[in-house]
Amino acid sequence: MAKPLFQLQEHQTTLKTELIAGVTTFLTMAYIIFVNPNILAEAGMDKSALIAVTCLVTAVSTIVTGLLANAPIAMAPGMGLNAFFAYTLVLTRQVTWQTALAMVFFSGLLILILTGLGLRKKLVDAIPKSLIAAISVGIGLFITFIGLQNLGIIVGHPVTLVTSAHLSPTILFGLAGLVVMIILEMRRIPGALLIGIGFSTILAAVFGYIDPPKQVIEFHVNIMPVAFKMDLLGALKWGMVSTIFTLMFIDLFDSIGTLLAVAPQAGLVDDKGRFPMLGRLLTIDAAATMFGAVCGTSTTTSYIESAAGIEQGGRTGLTAVVTGVLFLLAALFVPLVGIVPSYATAPALIMVGLFMMKQISTIDFSDMQHGLPAFIIMVMIALSYSISTGLAFGFIAYTLIQILSGKRRDVKPTMWIIAILSVLYFYV
Repeated sequence: MAKPLFQLQEHQTTLKTELIAGVTTFLTMAYIIFVNPNILAEAGMDKSALIAVTCLVTAVSTIVTGLLANAPIAMAPGMGLNAFFAYTLVLTRQVTWQTALAMVFFSGLLILILTGLGLRKKLVDAIPKSLIAAISVGIGLFITFIGLQNLGIIVGHPVTLVTSAHLSPTILFGLAGLVVMIILEMRRIPGALLIGIGFSTILAAVFGYIDPPKQVIEFHVNIMPVAFKMDLLGALKWGMVSTIFTLMFIDLFDSIGTLLAVAPQAGLVDDKGRFPMLGRLLTIDAAATMFGAVCGTSTTTSYIESAAGIEQGGRTGLTAVVTGVLFLLAALFVPLVGIVPSYATAPALIMVGLFMMKQISTIDFSDMQHGLPAFIIMVMIALSYSISTGLAFGFIAYTLIQILSGKRRDVKPTMWIIAILSVLYFYV
């Protein structure tokens, strides 16, 4: 007799619990429907199409995760990775968004190959945990900086490069939403970021700063302005190789960090502390990244917000399926989402940056061999406005410090390769 699809009894859960958990995860991460399109639209992509694509890719990736891995894990376009796509690749390096999508596709393909060959573990083990934590913190600072810019508080200055702006009505609308987010987060109310975005948007509408949508629901959703637009040949140029590796590194570490964080509570770890589903989940993650690139969005990754549903008792893939179905339904509300201004979504970026800062407590700054490279990664990601530049500086610094301190044998072979690629990154 075949086992039930989600094996609810085996996982000591119920249909009601899984439904509630799925709704909770959706509410907690639904802010991505607003934030991801606003960020990627900066790269010149069609915002309405991006809203639909964000919902579609999140829905399909999350539902597939639930069905194939039976895990309460949601996947969506990753924060930080979307900022890297828009602000570093397209706006700073002048790479076309079509080429950037192809680079995302190839990074997912590389992760798929590494996982299939069993090399994933060697790659992850080669980089010290302090540097992995620093990547998360650095991206958090980067996202926060972007959030402050989108809010309008931080502006350019000819002498000091940046400065604070005078308070304007739009800044006050955004700050009001930020206060709402903070209060709700302190009270552990699901959907805090989503509610805060809605509050800022309603304030802006009440005071006449945005016009109401002509319609609320749109049944004829069109993703073609961004879907199937990858410039594969443009991404295969030698100068793009290091950036593809950077996308791969960030996605890999982001996904592994998220999955390892939520696995114990979700019951995905066995009695011996092993995580049997890790390989399958990373394979789905890589495939989701490739699927997302084809549809027209930046790197898709496992979401730490899955922990919210897990805290509500979600233990099986049914939680993920419920979350995915809700995102699919959300795709109908493209006109409503489209009126949300960037200063309303900016507070969500600031809050996500705050959440990513938690990893800083795992870095021992009294140990110069690990603390200094970690510090360099964090500072350079934020100040150079480039995740890849920050990583390259940090990896080179770590390798040099090990050589100067007479501990070059402690540097694993894979780390030497990463350091060499980092040097080539600057040369190219």
